[in-house]
Amino acid sequence: MEDNFQRLAEHLYEKNGHLTIDEARTWVELLWEDFETTQAKAGRQYKGKQMTEQIVVRWIENYGPKLHEFIATNPKYKELLRKKGYLH
Repeated sequence: MEDNFQRLAEHLYEKNGHLTIDEARTWVELLWEDFETTQAKAGRQYKGKQMTEQIVVRWIENYGPKLHEFIATNPKYKELLRKKGYLH
Protein backbone atom coordinates (compact mmCIF):
# COMPACT_ATOMS: atom_id res chain seq x y z
CA MET A 1 0.00 0.00 0.00
CA GLU A 2 2.87 2.29 0.84
CA ASP A 3 4.28 1.85 -2.66
CA ASN A 4 0.90 2.72 -4.22
CA PHE A 5 0.63 5.95 -2.22
CA GLN A 6 4.21 6.94 -3.02
CA ARG A 7 3.82 6.26 -6.74
CA LEU A 8 0.56 8.20 -6.88
CA ALA A 9 2.07 11.06 -4.88
CA GLU A 10 4.97 11.30 -7.33
CA HIS A 11 2.49 11.32 -10.21
CA LEU A 12 0.49 14.15 -8.62
CA TYR A 13 3.69 16.03 -7.80
CA GLU A 14 4.66 15.90 -11.48
CA LYS A 15 1.21 17.21 -12.47
CA ASN A 16 1.11 20.07 -9.97
CA GLY A 17 4.17 22.23 -9.34
CA HIS A 18 2.37 24.10 -6.56
CA LEU A 19 2.53 21.08 -4.25
CA THR A 20 5.46 19.65 -2.34
CA ILE A 21 5.90 15.89 -2.48
CA ASP A 22 4.59 15.67 1.10
CA GLU A 23 1.49 17.69 0.20
CA ALA A 24 0.96 15.48 -2.85
CA ARG A 25 1.19 12.42 -0.60
CA THR A 26 -1.40 13.90 1.75
CA TRP A 27 -3.73 14.66 -1.17
CA VAL A 28 -3.39 11.08 -2.44
CA GLU A 29 -4.24 9.68 0.97
CA LEU A 30 -7.23 12.03 1.28
CA LEU A 31 -8.54 11.18 -2.18
CA TRP A 32 -8.08 7.46 -1.58
CA GLU A 33 -9.88 7.57 1.76
CA ASP A 34 -12.62 9.82 0.41
CA PHE A 35 -13.38 7.45 -2.47
CA GLU A 36 -13.47 4.35 -0.30
CA THR A 37 -15.59 6.07 2.36
CA THR A 38 -18.06 7.36 -0.21
CA GLN A 39 -18.38 3.91 -1.76
CA ALA A 40 -18.99 2.32 1.64
CA LYS A 41 -21.57 4.93 2.65
CA ALA A 42 -23.38 4.34 -0.63
CA GLY A 43 -23.55 0.63 0.20
CA ARG A 44 -21.47 -0.37 -2.79
CA GLN A 45 -19.45 -3.57 -2.75
CA TYR A 46 -15.72 -3.07 -2.21
CA LYS A 47 -13.92 -3.68 -5.48
CA GLY A 48 -10.38 -3.63 -4.16
CA LYS A 49 -7.28 -1.49 -4.19
CA GLN A 50 -6.94 -1.64 -7.97
CA MET A 51 -10.30 0.05 -8.51
CA THR A 52 -9.55 2.73 -5.93
CA GLU A 53 -6.16 3.34 -7.51
CA GLN A 54 -7.74 3.69 -10.97
CA ILE A 55 -10.14 6.31 -9.64
CA VAL A 56 -7.39 8.25 -7.84
CA VAL A 57 -5.24 8.18 -11.01
CA ARG A 58 -8.21 9.49 -13.01
CA TRP A 59 -8.72 12.30 -10.49
CA ILE A 60 -5.02 13.17 -10.62
CA GLU A 61 -5.15 13.27 -14.41
CA ASN A 62 -8.31 15.40 -14.49
CA TYR A 63 -7.87 17.64 -11.45
CA GLY A 64 -4.23 17.28 -10.39
CA PRO A 65 -2.87 20.46 -11.98
CA LYS A 66 -5.43 22.58 -10.12
CA LEU A 67 -5.90 20.49 -6.99
CA HIS A 68 -4.14 23.09 -4.82
CA GLU A 69 -6.97 25.53 -5.66
CA PHE A 70 -9.59 23.12 -4.31
CA ILE A 71 -8.81 23.85 -0.67
CA ALA A 72 -10.39 27.27 -0.88
CA THR A 73 -13.78 25.72 -1.66
CA ASN A 74 -13.68 22.66 0.57
CA PRO A 75 -13.44 23.23 4.32
CA LYS A 76 -12.92 19.51 5.04
CA TYR A 77 -9.70 19.32 3.04
CA LYS A 78 -8.58 22.73 4.22
CA GLU A 79 -8.84 21.64 7.87
CA LEU A 80 -7.09 18.31 7.24
CA LEU A 81 -4.22 20.02 5.44
CA ARG A 82 -4.01 22.64 8.20
CA LYS A 83 -3.73 19.86 10.82
CA LYS A 84 -0.89 18.29 8.84
CA GLY A 85 0.92 21.64 8.95
CA TYR A 86 0.63 22.58 5.26
CA LEU A 87 -1.62 25.58 5.83
CA HIS A 88 -1.17 28.37 8.34
